[in-house]
Amino acid sequence: MNSDRLNQLLTYYKEDSNDPFIIYGIAMEYWKSDLENSRKYFELLLQEHPEYLATYYQVGHLYEEIDETELAKDTYRKGIKLAQLQNNQNTLRELKNALDEIEFFE
Repeated sequence: MNSDRLNQLLTYYKEDSNDPFIIYGIAMEYWKSDLENSRKYFELLLQEHPEYLATYYQVGHLYEEIDETELAKDTYRKGIKLAQLQNNQNTLRELKNALDEIEFFE
């Protein structure tokens, strides 16, 4: 984890706690060394900014990493629906591949 980068993101978050890009950045920085805090910020992002599509792929992988397979699958499925609504073919393909992979190894 780059503590300077994390501290800067946390400062930005104090200034504007409603910016999904900042919350996403914090979650990604924490992922490197603190999965609990990473999860906290990802779940905050899902709650407060469910339209922020990039979240679904990353949080799905985080859930896989902490052996929350059902949560991962549910997250990928929600992301797939959102990607279809947003007509985002690249993210749709990534989410489908992630879900296919997790289901293949069950």
